[in-house]
Amino acid sequence: MHYVSIAQTLVLLALANGSPIIATRIFGRTFSRPLDNNAKFVDGRPLLGASKTVRGIIVALLVTALAAPLLGLEFHIGLLIGVAAMAGDLFSSFLKRRLGLPPSSQAIGLDQIPESLFPLLACYSVLSLSVIDIAAGCAIFFVVELLLSRLFFRLRLRDRPY
Repeated sequence: MHYVSIAQTLVLLALANGSPIIATRIFGRTFSRPLDNNAKFVDGRPLLGASKTVRGIIVALLVTALAAPLLGLEFHIGLLIGVAAMAGDLFSSFLKRRLGLPPSSQAIGLDQIPESLFPLLACYSVLSLSVIDIAAGCAIFFVVELLLSRLFFRLRLRDRPY
């Protein structure tokens, strides 16, 4: 297994996932335009929901790209991880809206798996990850995300624990 590569990716995933939450605490609603511009899908439900913002995506991409060199990865790998993590997060939000779940609602598995699977798959070749590495990374992210969510709730960084 590629323990270092998995750990580097997981740290960047945590930063991609957490930085929009921190940005909301710092900036409030300032610069928080919904990514989908409040568009509705053909089913009449929001495309993504108001909690997915342009600011959140930009902050997540910047933080992961800038943090990557601090972890021994190249800037573009950090950006790739950030883009893929946000794509996974947006995919989850899209599916949750189709299921009629409100923004920021809990959907265990759906909230964690795409957000970790997409970046791990995107880095498959550049980090020489194996299928076992990807499965382990997803499993670790799943558990850690649930634990951190509770911590963030207790620290009042999150409105609800998962």
